[in-house]
Amino acid sequence: MSLADVLGNHRVVVTVGSGGVGKTTTAAAMAVHAAMQGRKVLCLTIDPARRLANSLGLDEMTTSEQEVPRALFENNGLECEGSLSAMMLDTKRTFDDLVTKYASDDEARERILGNQIYQYVASSLAGTQEYMAMEKLHEVRKDTQWDLIVLDTPPTASAIDFLTAPERLIDAIDSPAMRWFLQVFEGAGKEAFGLVGRGATVLLKGIGRITGLAFLEQVAEFVSGINDLFGGFKERAEQVSNALRSPEVAFVLVTSPDPLAIGEAEFFSDKLAAAGMNREAIIVNQVHTLIEKPSIPVEEQIEAIRAVVPASIDAASIHPRLAASLEAERSWASADGAQVQRLGEKIGNATPIVEVPAFDEDVHDLAALARVATYLTNAA
Repeated sequence: MSLADVLGNHRVVVTVGSGGVGKTTTAAAMAVHAAMQGRKVLCLTIDPARRLANSLGLDEMTTSEQEVPRALFENNGLECEGSLSAMMLDTKRTFDDLVTKYASDDEARERILGNQIYQYVASSLAGTQEYMAMEKLHEVRKDTQWDLIVLDTPPTASAIDFLTAPERLIDAIDSPAMRWFLQVFEGAGKEAFGLVGRGATVLLKGIGRITGLAFLEQVAEFVSGINDLFGGFKERAEQVSNALRSPEVAFVLVTSPDPLAIGEAEFFSDKLAAAGMNREAIIVNQVHTLIEKPSIPVEEQIEAIRAVVPASIDAASIHPRLAASLEAERSWASADGAQVQRLGEKIGNATPIVEVPAFDEDVHDLAALARVATYLTNAA
């Protein structure tokens, strides 16, 4: 199965991988290809960079859907038979929407949304962005207007964080420390210190001297509020986790020929398989192409150089530098090829590995994204 088949046979495609390997560009290129093939596509990205927005012909990425005008495709010499929309994830807004949905009443909702600890957790706590990316995917997946949704996952130090986000969120909410706090403060409010056991009172007063009682009250309010939501949150997280294993969801692993990136790709690939998620393709970006050595004598090479450079340039004097550059390029290409082969031996033949060459120019417009797509879909 080629990547073109993966895009054609699935409704959700999730790009995963470590940072700096071209994951966002790959997601955008796949979305452009699918739109050109006649599908109605939503590209959901985490990257707010202006470069990506400019590549899609947009002034900036926003947290609401923006359709890429068909005229922009035409201006870049492309024919779009479908449509392409893009939007950026707003982590806190997505979390706020969950609170609004699962709060028991208006008072509980406002208490949680106004809590200082919640405001930190909703925007800054490690793992929150990964979970909310999947939550947003789960939400838009229910919208029948989209033929294909392409999700660019958050850049993480370890790409495995994305897969375990629902379980980690539930573990954090349902941790022994959280349950203890709940038992201490539940129903006690600001008078909690007078109503708990003597040992807990001593401990909390000790913490209070360091952090301040107001901080403890914020923590208590947060824990109590989250407990109010816990049943809904747990059920929702399980739904999100299970949805990622649906046959309509395909995972595309993105990496580069860098040995560390290849090693992480091997590890992450194993984790995808162990988690029962559909690893449908692996993309290796920025692969140097192996250029063959010249088959003609040096004298003829110099004459060939002289034919294409200005007369003011001495072809014989620049030949050694050109030859050294060629050898360096061949060395990079050989090293890249060895890493791709290593990955192939590890993965096996069941999952296609797609190589995208290292381009001389940045990907900065729809035409460049479409060019990337030709390599992704083996049309180049």
